[in-house]
Amino acid sequence: MPLAPPEFWQDIHPAGTFDPVPADGFRDLYPSALPDGRQVALPIRILPGGKQAVASLIVNQASFVVEDSLAEAMADLARPFDADIIIGIPTLGLPLANGVARRLGHRRMVPLGTSRKFWYRDELSEPLSSITSPDHAKRVFLDPRLLPLLENRRVIVVDDVISSGASMTAVLRLLGRIGIKPVAAVFAMTQGERWRDALADLDRTLPTLVFSAIASPIFAVTPEGLWRPELSVQDI
Repeated sequence: MPLAPPEFWQDIHPAGTFDPVPADGFRDLYPSALPDGRQVALPIRILPGGKQAVASLIVNQASFVVEDSLAEAMADLARPFDADIIIGIPTLGLPLANGVARRLGHRRMVPLGTSRKFWYRDELSEPLSSITSPDHAKRVFLDPRLLPLLENRRVIVVDDVISSGASMTAVLRLLGRIGIKPVAAVFAMTQGERWRDALADLDRTLPTLVFSAIASPIFAVTPEGLWRPELSVQDI
């Protein structure tokens, strides 16, 4: 069933509400499944060039019930790692990190930032980009005042989506500067598989530390103008 734009990300649908493998391909909606089988309806966004597309998740446009359901599933994935602190990645990873930390019984989480304060230091920053804003130059910062909360601690990184892996590798390089390797990285959604190579280039063990509440493929256009998951991910 078609959804109007404001209806995406607003409900958690029962398992089987949407066909997960339509014979002709997807048109404008991809149903991604939570671990319990319930579905989140995601809009398909056509990438520049018109030959590929992604299923989009924008957490700050989602209803609270969707955000809470994602955070609950993410907390379940994070719980076995017994982390001392949750690190939230800006911007859309921050509300999820908050929700995960609360569900794990933590008093707080540690947010990274992209808005530079005058007391920030260049050596605690990295350039940052993403699949949806590849040309938008910005940096991710760690507030030096928060260093004592991270040193010699078991940390989990939380973000909304991992796709190309560019944002996450920037965060991991930043953490590596202070001698920290997360015990896990937990996302609301993995988008395709391209991120695996990006993380493995940094450390071959990193892809095994990635977990997500939902997943979506990269899509290729069909001759009929519909969308099918790609069998092999091309550079985007």
